[in-house]
Amino acid sequence: MRPPPTVISIGTFDGVHAGHAAIVRRAHELAQAHNATGGVTVLSFDPHPLTRRAPERAPARLTTFLQRTRLLTRAGATTVERLEPTDDILALTPAAFLEWVIAKHNPVAFVEGHDFRFGKDRSGGLDTLRALCQPRGIVVETVPAVAAGLSDNTVVTASSSIARWLLERGRARDAWAVLARPYRIEGAVVRGDRRGRTLGFPTANIDSPNLIPADGVYATLATLPDGSTTPGALSVGTKPQFGPHARTAEVHLLGVEGEPDAPNLPGLPEYGWPICLDLVGWVREQMRFATVEHMLEQIHRDCGRVSRIVDTVTTAPPPPTQPAATTHHHGTTP
Repeated sequence: MRPPPTVISIGTFDGVHAGHAAIVRRAHELAQAHNATGGVTVLSFDPHPLTRRAPERAPARLTTFLQRTRLLTRAGATTVERLEPTDDILALTPAAFLEWVIAKHNPVAFVEGHDFRFGKDRSGGLDTLRALCQPRGIVVETVPAVAAGLSDNTVVTASSSIARWLLERGRARDAWAVLARPYRIEGAVVRGDRRGRTLGFPTANIDSPNLIPADGVYATLATLPDGSTTPGALSVGTKPQFGPHARTAEVHLLGVEGEPDAPNLPGLPEYGWPICLDLVGWVREQMRFATVEHMLEQIHRDCGRVSRIVDTVTTAPPPPTQPAATTHHHGTTP
């Protein structure tokens, strides 16, 4: 028995940036137009195929598969299927890979981005897909790239690679423009050196599979286990004030009452609870101060700035994206 007709999109979809969302929205429209009762199926490679072909070049992960599934479903996907990049799948020719997809999913249409590649060694492209689909009466549509305007007045094509590039330079608001939402770090709270609580600024150390942005202090909107949100000052770096340390990401939650010498989130165990951090702005670089007192004075100022940034972004519209992209070189300011 054949599966119900579907509209298919294939890719990695890491980050589910503005361009990815546009592809899924168009697929949803086509599914309705063609009465594809199976809806939209997104086939998402996870982990990235480079983890199998060239692990040293595999990009940092912007989203877990669960995050990706939520975001793609929100954009209009009915089903998100994980494609593990096994040697067998990566060895399939474009024609063989397409035969496998057609037999399993009964597509009436494919919707892909302008740079779509598939099959062994990425040897198939959009022309290949059209040539293989046309004799079967399967529609192939290409969605134009989406442009994002950045804070330095450049315009870039929304992509996972540019989102990573921006985050690796601390450009949280520009990453927001590319992703069409704040970049989210999801993880669990783990034990740190417990110094923050002795200084009056207890922090939650985060262990996350998501890419951690450049060293610095960020304004975040933290989502807590009960679903409530609160501003958070996220510090990323090696704690230069206190000598050599491993790189960490730790957040001080504002507006949460707790004991002076304990973590500032009552009602939960010290460690192991989940937290989500949406990066909504850059505050400053990591630095070493003349004294701990000077550092604490700066942290007070940082917390005030975090509160102001979060207040602004929770009442203002997000940065705009545009339906068609013109790509320019991108600058380096946060």
